Amino acid sequence: MKRKKGLFIVLEGLDGSGTTTQAKFLAEYLKKRSYKIELTSEPSNNIIGGLIRGILTRQWKITPVGLQLLFAADRAHHLENFVLPALKKKQVIISTRYFFSSLAFGSLDIDQKWLIEINKKFLIPDVTFFIDTNPAECLRRIAKTRIRKEFFEEKKKLEKVRKNYYQLVKKYPRFYKIDGNKKEKEVFETIKRIIDKFIKS
Repeated sequence: MKRKKGLFIVLEGLDGSGTTTQAKFLAEYLKKRSYKIELTSEPSNNIIGGLIRGILTRQWKITPVGLQLLFAADRAHHLENFVLPALKKKQVIISTRYFFSSLAFGSLDIDQKWLIEINKKFLIPDVTFFIDTNPAECLRRIAKTRIRKEFFEEKKKLEKVRKNYYQLVKKYPRFYKIDGNKKEKEVFETIKRIIDKFIKS
């Protein structure tokens, strides 16, 4: 997809790692610096995103391949109808999750090379943060806030997903691993320092 004028920031991590909290902190910080911010996430709020959430919460079933094709379709629609138009307006897009989630989580069941192939034409973010939080801590946080667990919220699976993220950090540009086991504000201080350097450069 074509290059844009704004800034595209993505936060990735295991469920319960704190990506949503850090996205909100970052949005508030950049708003104070007079940037126009759009907060978003994947799955999106469109029809396809709703289908995906139904699968993840076990309301209906589909094959792993079918699920990843739905993720790709949702991503394409979201980019074309929301992300790219906002970037052309020089806005800052902050997204919790992007195609890196498909590569990290989806490769538990599917060959990662295939996942890379169906996602290879999507825009690479300007900056990506992987909030690296211990799986046991993630599950502890989830247990405090949710009644129903999603597919990927099991310790052994989360440990494998975490290792997949480590590989992605090495593979893709401007992909930063952040220690998510610290206090929320300490985690954000690290993110803020990186964003400040990126904006200045």
